[in-house]
Amino acid sequence: MDINVARTFLEVVKTGSFVNAAANLNLTQTAVSARIRVLEQNLDRKVFIRNKAGARLTPAGEQFFRFATSLVQVWDRARRAAAVASGSETVVTIGAELSQWNPLMRHWLLWMRRECPEIAISAHIYSAERLMEQVQEGSLDVAILYAAPARPGVVTEFLFEERLVLVRTTKGDRPLGPEDHVNVDWGEDFAASYHAAFPDLGPGVVSISYGPLALDYVLEQGGSGYFRTAVVQPFLDDGRLELVPESPEFPYSSCLVYSTRADESVIARVRHGLHVAADLVRLPGGAPGSSTA
Repeated sequence: MDINVARTFLEVVKTGSFVNAAANLNLTQTAVSARIRVLEQNLDRKVFIRNKAGARLTPAGEQFFRFATSLVQVWDRARRAAAVASGSETVVTIGAELSQWNPLMRHWLLWMRRECPEIAISAHIYSAERLMEQVQEGSLDVAILYAAPARPGVVTEFLFEERLVLVRTTKGDRPLGPEDHVNVDWGEDFAASYHAAFPDLGPGVVSISYGPLALDYVLEQGGSGYFRTAVVQPFLDDGRLELVPESPEFPYSSCLVYSTRADESVIARVRHGLHVAADLVRLPGGAPGSSTA
């Protein structure tokens, strides 16, 4: 099947109409209709019901939609592999949550270029949910994320554990109150543990989903929040932050996940490099600076 047919199908689903899909793809509406007609002929089923409101999926279209994204992504990955850089034997596609990039992924990238120059690298940043989906689909070889859930067809391997600790600023013109606490989104497991430890605390005035932004805000505005130990250590050392006495700490594990269908020889080298990078993160001086929280 022409992969452009699958792309066109997905664009119609996304936009809800043949007209909008044509505009986004820089095609005529006639060309879009022709591609969908080819798809329906191949499937021997109608995939859209068209009316004045636009286009909606038929039951057959809903079934095809389950696989269309994977078709496009696997094709893109195969195209990248076929176009691997001269001198490279293969390409590995890897994704990670944003907060994993400094220092873990930085260490890994440097190690890979030094120790495995024969492997080309395609690296991406996605949400945890999207990372798991892409590993399952086969469009990513490896993903690095926190608290990876168990999924069929996916191997999950522990890398290292960090601790989330409650800190507060030490200097300011006023005492800190509950309204000065910043809620940081560390995932569902942390949220459940936090609410169990602090059942009487309501939602904070400020909630931030990205650790580095939350830490910058607390340092500038004053306040408190839960952050990774290695990240706040420099600020504890220089006195800008202090640990909140007798506050609970929570584990925060980094994991690597990869598909059971991935090339074992390539995965072995990637895994080794990630464990080397994890060891560097744990070493004094190997921890991240203030750019990642």
